[in-house]
Amino acid sequence: MPSPVTLSGYVDVYYCYDFNQPANNTRPSFIYSNNRHNEVNLNLGFLKGSYHTDNVRVNLALMAGTYANANLAAEPGVLKNIFEANAGVKISSKKNLWVDAGIVGSHIGFESAIGKDCWNLTRSIMADNTPYYEAGAKISYTTDNGKWFLSGLVLNGWQRIQRLNGNSLPSFGTQVTVKPSNKITLNSSTFIGTDKPDSARQMRYFHNFYGIFQVTDRVGLIVGVDYGVEEKSPESSTVNAWHSSVVIVKFMLNEKIAIGLRGEYYDDENGVIITSDTPNGFKTIGVSANLDYQITSNAVWRIEARKFSSKDAVFSEGDSPSKSNSFVTTSLAVSF
Repeated sequence: MPSPVTLSGYVDVYYCYDFNQPANNTRPSFIYSNNRHNEVNLNLGFLKGSYHTDNVRVNLALMAGTYANANLAAEPGVLKNIFEANAGVKISSKKNLWVDAGIVGSHIGFESAIGKDCWNLTRSIMADNTPYYEAGAKISYTTDNGKWFLSGLVLNGWQRIQRLNGNSLPSFGTQVTVKPSNKITLNSSTFIGTDKPDSARQMRYFHNFYGIFQVTDRVGLIVGVDYGVEEKSPESSTVNAWHSSVVIVKFMLNEKIAIGLRGEYYDDENGVIITSDTPNGFKTIGVSANLDYQITSNAVWRIEARKFSSKDAVFSEGDSPSKSNSFVTTSLAVSF
């Protein structure tokens, strides 16, 4: 009988060259993964211990890397180094019904902080600007045939471990995943809450939808759409809206080599999520292409070229504003 205790780990080392050559060697502020320019660095490394039985599950993972520095900057102290810390119990003897609590990966989106699990080397603008992680409690149910997954969540906020000072209102989320066949996955995730203190409360309502399609044995397709609104002012009847979309195609040339192509658009005219202080706000198109080589079953080398083009000059090129940003990234990711 296998042991209920397992130990695993992950290391993702990268080098990125930004042709706009930022003076502080940091990529634009809306990028949280692989965000350092012209240096070899650790994007994400973690050690994880797990305890899983038929009725109990516990996970604890401690991390380091530039991802943690950028994405958890608002968290205090050692919370910045927690990748995952949660416990769950099965509350039905006959059905796959669980209650989990703690720090978990986000219920929003198809991309995670673990690069090897994503079809592209870098994360989409959509993924970088929705929660990677969340803290709270959830109840989840998976049908006996595995085709449906349903979950309801009570959260500390929009990507927050520690609740914002002055905020007394919990946030809420839902997730519904359906797999009508082994080649199709459809997902709908929502968030309702606020990222402001009570004195300046602006409610946020957000929905993410994506579909993953295995078109052939060697071709896969992902289509994702986000749409969110936030009150312009406390208890206002008017809102600021933002939306984004992404299409990714993955081609498996053989068992070891894959190509990923991505097109994306992000529109945040009023700066709800990405502040630009420009006349048209943040309206940016992105394209990328990556080549992956599976060195061994647990090690992958990747290289990616990517370009952003915006309606306004939301980027910096040296000391001058720019409407575009091009960069090349390579990485080596090993898991064990």
